[in-house]
Amino acid sequence: MAQMGGVHGVQMVFLLLLVLVAGFAVMAERVKLPYPIVLVVAGLGISFVPHMPQIPLNPQLVFVVFLPPLLYFSAWNTSWREFQNNLIAITMLALGLVAFTVIGVALVSDHFITALDFKSGFVLGAVVATTDAIAAASIAARIGLPTRVVEILEGESLLNDATGLLALEFGVQMLETGETPTVGAGLLRLLWLMAGGLGVGLAVGWVIAQIWRWIDDGPVEMLLSVVVPYVAYLAGEELRASGVLAVVACGLYMGRRSAEFSSPESRIQVTNGWESLNFMLNGLVFLLIGLQLPYVLAGIRGYSRWTLVEYGAVFSVVLIALRMVWMFPAARLANWLRRVIPGVQEEPMPGAKSVFVIGWTGMRGVIALAAAFSLPEVLSGGRPFTQRNLILFLTFAVILVTLVVQGLSLPWLIRRLGLARPESREEEMEARRTVLETAIDYLEAKQIEGGEMLAHGFEDLLHRYRHRLDAVKSVLAAEEAEETHAKTYLRVRDLAREALQVERRTAVQLRDDGKIGDVVMHRLMKELDLTEVRQKVEG
Repeated sequence: MAQMGGVHGVQMVFLLLLVLVAGFAVMAERVKLPYPIVLVVAGLGISFVPHMPQIPLNPQLVFVVFLPPLLYFSAWNTSWREFQNNLIAITMLALGLVAFTVIGVALVSDHFITALDFKSGFVLGAVVATTDAIAAASIAARIGLPTRVVEILEGESLLNDATGLLALEFGVQMLETGETPTVGAGLLRLLWLMAGGLGVGLAVGWVIAQIWRWIDDGPVEMLLSVVVPYVAYLAGEELRASGVLAVVACGLYMGRRSAEFSSPESRIQVTNGWESLNFMLNGLVFLLIGLQLPYVLAGIRGYSRWTLVEYGAVFSVVLIALRMVWMFPAARLANWLRRVIPGVQEEPMPGAKSVFVIGWTGMRGVIALAAAFSLPEVLSGGRPFTQRNLILFLTFAVILVTLVVQGLSLPWLIRRLGLARPESREEEMEARRTVLETAIDYLEAKQIEGGEMLAHGFEDLLHRYRHRLDAVKSVLAAEEAEETHAKTYLRVRDLAREALQVERRTAVQLRDDGKIGDVVMHRLMKELDLTEVRQKVEG
């Protein structure tokens, strides 16, 4: 991992990276910027610091260690309903746009980049075809990007890794053999990648779900959930199918079924554990991107600094332009397909502003850089792959431009287009109202059967449920602009939180006075924390 000797050196570098991730993430929160952008820029700056340990980006580390859990977490948190409703639009991006990008970059390279021909340009196109929606999603969460736009972007990033890596496989094959794969062979390979990957992922998910039903222990479930994406990925790769699609399919399946086989306590532990793991892995990969500059520049020979800057800037503009050119005709085609294909959920075509924003958020990330680093230095017959270093540099330039320039401009663009607005909670609140009313009906029916002995218990339960129902109705009323009622509800909510703080201080005082032990105090704190979290979610 690093050019430092022994296990101790690796440990020191790993701890240094974690400290940097935590520090710059806090800084990003303070300056109100998405943490992926801050981490990439920070890594870039740190790479110039003298005597810093060199940390090369190992492609296998990305594909085998980082990629499976990151994909699995994203798929787990993806709504199957929205994914299904937007599947045609997502497919137009994950399949159509990837092919358009690869061919477009190959043609541009062949005609305008002297050092590259069509085949090496095809490889370059395959390397930069995959997008990374993490930065876009981070920005969206902060400024209120329309939900459907976020869903399409995240769906694209889940699927286009597989198609981009398939295109890379074809590109390297062309360089090695000098032969272009036939359309038939390409379609058969794509079909197996998709069918095999999806089948393996669903099979792994089903088996794990059967095992999970026998487990009710948070730490064990957390350990098992971390193993699952690696099993799905390695099984898919072993069958020469798509390990990426296997992880995505497994994550979608497990996320949809998790409520059926996990206890509430275990779900809270697993969810919290995964959020921390996802943040740590994302933070590491974005920091590592910035730290790769010395390796990217080390192999470049025969180009002046300004020539490289010009190449990187022009190629980035070309790549952004290719995506924008694809977006509007593809949106119309997707809208037409939704209307003519039987059984497809018909969604209205996104407005021109939303289509433009989707086009502008084609940010590249660690998958593109790892794909570039994975290119062979020597081809079959001992021929050196002389274009590899230029491809690596152009990929790095595109990542910087799309993440930093597009990422920083996206909040301004969204506000300028009038797309920034708070997410409506009407669907969520209506669901809460229905759930609570159903529970109240059930308790009222049981109250009649319970008799006098349980009367007080039923009244207490019903009072709690009716109080929660009133709170939900207050939120709905607030969204209808009933200002006075909204202020009353907000004051009651604040009082409830202040009461929880009083409970916490009292529990700590009892511990400090020696009247209770730390174990009892921690148990009380956990209950208070869960209550406050529930209040925040409901409020």
